[in-house]
Amino acid sequence: MKIVAKKVVLYSMLGLMQVGMFSSVAAAAPGPVHSDNSQRIAYLDRDDRHDRDDDRRRRHDERKREENERHEREMKRRPHESDREWRERQEHEKERHDKALREIAALLIGIAIGSSNN
Repeated sequence: MKIVAKKVVLYSMLGLMQVGMFSSVAAAAPGPVHSDNSQRIAYLDRDDRHDRDDDRRRRHDERKREENERHEREMKRRPHESDREWRERQEHEKERHDKALREIAALLIGIAIGSSNN
């Protein structure tokens, strides 16, 4: 449990540091120029960013689906495997699966933070 708490604190601090760095950059950035050309460029840039976010989310969903399928295969009992071996393997697999899902979720959170700052 201590390890989980340390990781939560670490990821929270990293997230806060990233938000702090991006907010200072955003504050220092020049404001929008009031001409039609710059608005159109900003609009096109926004569409590109939206497409990239969709691609990232699609990749995230695909990774999560693949991980869940792999987890289901690993959790099934294998032929000639004792109950004790099966339970040990299940326990290790659950820990590995939880870690993988946390990493995938952290990437999605990073995408959300990145898209909200832009």
